[in-house]
Amino acid sequence: MKNIPFCDYKKLYLNHRENYLKIIDEVASNGGFIMQQAKKDFEEELSEFTGCNHAIGVGNCTDGLEIIWQSIGLRPGDEIICSSHTFIATASSIVMAGGVPKPVDIGDDNLICTEAISDAINSRTVGIMPTQLNGRICDMDTIINLANKHKLFVVEDAAQALGARYKGKHAGTFGIAGAISFYPAKVMGCFGDGGALITNNYDIFNRSHQLHDQGRDVNGELKSWGRNSRLDNIQAAILSYQLQKYPAVIQRRREIASYYHKRLSPLNELKLPPPPLENADNFDIFQNYEFMADKRDELKKHLEENGIKTLIQWNGKGIHQWESLGFTVKLPKVEAFFKKCIMIPIWDYLKDEEISYIADKVISFYRK
Repeated sequence: MKNIPFCDYKKLYLNHRENYLKIIDEVASNGGFIMQQAKKDFEEELSEFTGCNHAIGVGNCTDGLEIIWQSIGLRPGDEIICSSHTFIATASSIVMAGGVPKPVDIGDDNLICTEAISDAINSRTVGIMPTQLNGRICDMDTIINLANKHKLFVVEDAAQALGARYKGKHAGTFGIAGAISFYPAKVMGCFGDGGALITNNYDIFNRSHQLHDQGRDVNGELKSWGRNSRLDNIQAAILSYQLQKYPAVIQRRREIASYYHKRLSPLNELKLPPPPLENADNFDIFQNYEFMADKRDELKKHLEENGIKTLIQWNGKGIHQWESLGFTVKLPKVEAFFKKCIMIPIWDYLKDEEISYIADKVISFYRK
């Protein structure tokens, strides 16, 4: 029996330990810990990678989302439509910026339903916040058309989607701005909390820069009230190193996802994500390999008994199901999804024999 963690955080460091120690020593030796060259370099590299005009490294993705909405300037009662199939930070960023999140149901792809967005728009709606989930981008053509028709802001929660593309365009670059997470479990993660916001809008960039650095603009002049949410230089230097090898990491994940699809698609008991395709509208990075499974809880137990750790994301609830936060809406597709969803390991450092073992054990559960 093998022992396969859902995520082996130690390997994230140990696989490149010598290079990371060199990076840490170089930044520390120069004394450039906060708002120095390594952060500037990474922001420029991230802008180039995503094809956007501006990037700002922030303390975490949640801060990035809050800062974007604060830069836009939400007023009390302003409603933002978002998916209920997302992390609570998507909604909390709206609340912390003074708005009201309005969670809606998902479509057959388990991403935000564009028909549900259209039905939810009312006189109080000022924005749409799609979550580019598990490394796959939503139907952004329809979302942008709806936003343009109703004069709404689009802010992307692209926490899980750095490198994902839709019709050749990168996650986070469709609307007025987007935010990315570098939490260690992400496809490209640092060694703690970290995030970035990206935008092509200079006004949003200028205001966001002030908000993330105590109200100071790019020249260090104090222009407004702000906060302290700055990606530190050691993390930025680590991320610069990771960005260099990032395309190969994405390619490996796509290879694993393709293998899973080939092995598991004959099982009618599973609803798998779309396989990676080279000439499709969506170029997925497979932040996670999440699917719906009959007898989900029994499958999870079976896999863990065979040394395979799995994950049911976000405690098995959509955001609208947290009644303590005041939500009362019923969203049947999200609720049905969370009764069956499960994630299996898909980290790029998994060995071929481990990937085969995982697939074997899923198949053996349904074909005993």
